[in-house]
Amino acid sequence: MLQQYQVAVEAPISNLLTYQSDLDLQIGDSVIVPLGARQSKGVIVNSVSHLTTDAFKIKNIVSLNSERERLSKNYIKWIQWISDYYVYPVGQIFPNAFPPLKKKKEGAKNKTQELVFEEAEAHELNSDQQKVFEDIRSKPGFGVHLLHGVTGSGKTEVYMRLFEEVFKEGQQGLFLLPEISLTPQLLKRFSQRFPGEISSFHSQLTDRNKTNQWWDFYTKKSKLILGARSALFCPSNNIGLIVLDEEHEPSYKQDEKLKYHARDAAIVLGKLLNIPVVLGSATPSLETWHNVELGKFNYHQLKNRISGRSMPDVKIVDLAAHKKEGTEKSPNAIEPYWLSEELYKELLENYENKKQAALFLNRRGFANWVQCLDCGHTFECDNCSISLTLHNKSHLVCHYCDFSRKLPEHCPECDSIKIKTVGLGTEQIEVDLQKLFPESRIARADRDQIQKKQDLDDLIYAFEKNEYDFLVGTQMIAKGLDFKNLTLVGLVMADISLNIPDFRSAERSYQLITQMSGRAGRHSEKPGKVFIQTYSPNNTCIIHSTTNNFTGYANEELQHRKELKYPPFGKLVSFKILGASDQRAKEVSERLRERAEKLKEMREPYKDFHVLGPAPAAIARLRNKYRYHIIVKADVGAPLSTYVKEIIGDKKWISSGVRVNVDIDPQNMM
Repeated sequence: MLQQYQVAVEAPISNLLTYQSDLDLQIGDSVIVPLGARQSKGVIVNSVSHLTTDAFKIKNIVSLNSERERLSKNYIKWIQWISDYYVYPVGQIFPNAFPPLKKKKEGAKNKTQELVFEEAEAHELNSDQQKVFEDIRSKPGFGVHLLHGVTGSGKTEVYMRLFEEVFKEGQQGLFLLPEISLTPQLLKRFSQRFPGEISSFHSQLTDRNKTNQWWDFYTKKSKLILGARSALFCPSNNIGLIVLDEEHEPSYKQDEKLKYHARDAAIVLGKLLNIPVVLGSATPSLETWHNVELGKFNYHQLKNRISGRSMPDVKIVDLAAHKKEGTEKSPNAIEPYWLSEELYKELLENYENKKQAALFLNRRGFANWVQCLDCGHTFECDNCSISLTLHNKSHLVCHYCDFSRKLPEHCPECDSIKIKTVGLGTEQIEVDLQKLFPESRIARADRDQIQKKQDLDDLIYAFEKNEYDFLVGTQMIAKGLDFKNLTLVGLVMADISLNIPDFRSAERSYQLITQMSGRAGRHSEKPGKVFIQTYSPNNTCIIHSTTNNFTGYANEELQHRKELKYPPFGKLVSFKILGASDQRAKEVSERLRERAEKLKEMREPYKDFHVLGPAPAAIARLRNKYRYHIIVKADVGAPLSTYVKEIIGDKKWISSGVRVNVDIDPQNMM
């Protein structure tokens, strides 16, 4: 019997397309359909109860795509929500729910590398952990739970106990991490606890490995899938619990193509599946904290580290005062300019006691930029409006497009030889540290050193085995890592993230400082030590981080946000206009502004929206594309997505060679 279906095709098309077939098809089936002069994959989203009798001919579905499994109605609803909310073609979201390659035939050898760890028993929960565990278990069905626990308070053990109960009930679990840097240690812990029952899923796996892991979870061979945000799309109708660790991390928001936030998408999925969603963090995002204050999220707290271990002793070092004192010292002073005397003494004592130390600077390379002292010329990227960073004392590199060139001996503008490096990067710290401690073993963790997941796995394993004395790194060492012998942490320049032109810069700084401080002394009887070197010792964000006063910091920051109607008190959408021609990009941005303002006049629900811009983006040219941006601010609950769809319309007003990217709830304002 001929039946008509609405199909989401894998093409940049906003609407569902109607096709017909006499095959035995159901909602959720993947199909091959004709699209113009070619064929396209698609997913059946609806069946049409009343056959369409339009003048145009309804095309026939070519075939069932038997390589893909049928999706449940809940997953279809969820993907439709993502499409509607983030204004992205629904047919281009569905491929995320399927493995990248065909399933291997029965009997084919599986080359997936399985990690084998020694099995570990569960730790006994302390009274605080037990209370959190029981409180979450006492609320079955959908609910969002914030587990707010200081670093080292045992959040992971609570997660594992919750998953253990879910597994006993015959269900599976989903555990999300913000990025792969957290995967090795947590994968080891979960694999020791649940041997042979864990799948992992993240961008660093090969397509074949991803496919094998996907099928293990889909066929219930594994009970838990652990991975980065893409693991959220692995479909199962059997999930009983979703956990997002480090829920505050901005890397849960995807910046390319489909700009979704995994935290928010997970909450919607949890609601559709009627299961609990647990968000864990020592430094919750202000959006999550505000939802706790409104009573929308359940709140659970772990105030203390496990086994009665102390939080680290934190000291602020005023770099301005240190610099002034340094000028009065002997020219033979031992410390490099970035290292205070206090931190140097502690590094020396820690090293002599055979303990490990970590130095954090969220900037890689040898120096931030290079400048001619005679004419002031700075070396900029040929493709981006950004300074080149010096690496290996000889190469200038762009951290955005990877353009590089050799450092010249003479200035290209005035031929002067007075070329000076300015600023500091992790590479310079490593070099200086080796001079101070010639016999020491130093590891560096940044994007230059860590090219693939195996590099990170090897470094973590070696540091756990005490094969290194010092760890120098960017933010990849600030999150979730747990080293038993690491007792001292130095934040070399804590001001860097405070100076980024973004309304979230204070929030990010507080989170980074607190998270990095939390790496110190997690397993020692004596408190670990943390030194925060800063030119802004009186900044409230830094002061609150030294006392671990999240509530005090959050109250102050939320008051600022409320006055400006920034999230969580308002909603934002960012339009980024990119073009190879500056003039065309600017013209399109001005047209977009006109359309936005006109819609405000025409539609009552939009009248209170605020349209800001257009203005050149903070990085005005990136990868040879000129960039403008427009921000729209609206009250919470306002129909922003609908407004965006009307602004974009049929796209005929967008000039050739210009692209308009939409970002709902942007995390990156650059």
